[in-house]
Amino acid sequence: MGCILKGNSGLYSRMTVGAVLLAAGAGSRMGGRPKALLELGGVPLVLRQLIALSGAGVDEVAVVLGHHADAVEVAVRSFPITLVRNPNPDDGQPSSVRIGLQALSPKLDAVMVALADQPLIDAQDVIDLIGAFKKRGDAAMVVPRVRQEDGSTAPGNPVIFDAALREEWLAGDANLACRRWRQSHPERVRWFDTDNRRYRIDIDTPEDLERFAASTGHVLTWPASAALAAAT
Repeated sequence: MGCILKGNSGLYSRMTVGAVLLAAGAGSRMGGRPKALLELGGVPLVLRQLIALSGAGVDEVAVVLGHHADAVEVAVRSFPITLVRNPNPDDGQPSSVRIGLQALSPKLDAVMVALADQPLIDAQDVIDLIGAFKKRGDAAMVVPRVRQEDGSTAPGNPVIFDAALREEWLAGDANLACRRWRQSHPERVRWFDTDNRRYRIDIDTPEDLERFAASTGHVLTWPASAALAAAT
């Protein structure tokens, strides 16, 4: 399904968007359990991300697996996606980004990089980010920047960038993708300023689980298989 989006001035032109969904982490701060399989309302977070991307009209998705690859694959294999495995997931997120970018087709206008452990991102959030990208001017990347309660701002996820930037990254140093590239090229970044804190919420630690429940009233739970794996 393509991205034909409505804006204040009518229909935007069609834009072909691909996404890399990162789900290769070990969950070391979660007792070695796969964060991507945490469930909200009985639905694994990685599957919620795929539903959001599909609902926003993203044309293709490459899911990057690593640690817990077999378990995560079971949760998502019914979706029409490309599954790729990072053989060295401990090399860090840039290596997974690179593998995901290589798996996408070459005929894209824009690429999004999304995290599998963001519980509240929905299709409208993705649509809003794509809309901001359409209005980016001459910037190469758009990043959500979320206003905090204290008035400060902080970057969020997903991020979206011109497909030409993907080629630039694949031709160069794998470690210069995404955050490091953004830090090195601030003049090529457009910030999407928003009060939407869903872009900032991800889950890394047990404390994050507690904060999430306290701030949203929603409880994230582990599937029985992940709980068993952590105990063995």
